[in-house]
Amino acid sequence: MIKKIFSVLVASALGVGIENNLTEIIQNYRYHGIESTQKILEKMLTKEKFWLEALQNQDTDFGYYEGTHFLFLSDKNTTELFLYRIENGHLTQLNKVSTIVGIGEGAKKIEGDKITPIGVYSFVDRLDKLDQYYGPMAFVTNYPNIYDRILKRTGSGIWLHGLPLNGNREEKNTKGCIAVENNIIHDFNKTINYEKTLLISYENSFPKVEKSDLAAILAMLYRWKEAWSNNDIKTYLSFYDAGFRKSDGMALKRFSEYKTRIFAKKEDKHISFSYIDISPYPNVENKKLFRVSFIQHYKAYKNKAVTYTSNDSKELYVEIKNNSPLIMIEK
Repeated sequence: MIKKIFSVLVASALGVGIENNLTEIIQNYRYHGIESTQKILEKMLTKEKFWLEALQNQDTDFGYYEGTHFLFLSDKNTTELFLYRIENGHLTQLNKVSTIVGIGEGAKKIEGDKITPIGVYSFVDRLDKLDQYYGPMAFVTNYPNIYDRILKRTGSGIWLHGLPLNGNREEKNTKGCIAVENNIIHDFNKTINYEKTLLISYENSFPKVEKSDLAAILAMLYRWKEAWSNNDIKTYLSFYDAGFRKSDGMALKRFSEYKTRIFAKKEDKHISFSYIDISPYPNVENKKLFRVSFIQHYKAYKNKAVTYTSNDSKELYVEIKNNSPLIMIEK
């Protein structure tokens, strides 16, 4: 991340004139060393201005991706499916195909309603040797995701799969899955790494993504981390919405009490993020919602001895309210 920040700073200095920032960082390194310089870099990560500069030449119409390599966009209304490759912040459309989707409009709500979900989903498995009805293979989504479960949506087995091997497919809809021609599902299998692929399913129109929203979320993420690292419980909790829910259903009051006890230990912490992905989240609640995922590297110390360490996948659902991002759900 530090090398990436330096490259952005150098490019910016050459292009739009932030030479003063670059000079300050280099001089600080000369006089005070790498630890002091790292603090300056970490502070820059909390600034929306930095992130707007970093995002300037990236394709962000469908979000911001460091860990995702492929992106499916499924339009339930037109029954079209788009496949994009993501490389260094740039998108390349690899395919556009027709699909069969579930009956019914809006988001899937309950088991058996045969509606294709709306939202952002990862793929958790690849299956073959299925009942011939599902074609030669299927990619399994993680429906219901955290957002669905918080809203008490039920159901399972939402797949991207092929068509019946016997050629008998009279239904013009699925049981909530997305179905494509068998040669297409074979092509997908050759192209994607399903573990680094996301599916965004939407209806009628794709949520508009502004670079300013992405910059606000990225800067918020690092301010949240800064408050956490500094045991600043008041600032830390200010990033959470009043209606916040933990993935296990814990509401804000109990979550605040729990975090207050943890922060009161006054442990030293080292926290870093990698593979940050930010996806616009289509929803029928008309929220300006984003799914934010990343790998969180965490170490806590007391009297220089390690008390806790983890490297976990984190998932946040962040809503933009009055131009400010707030955490609605956390896993």
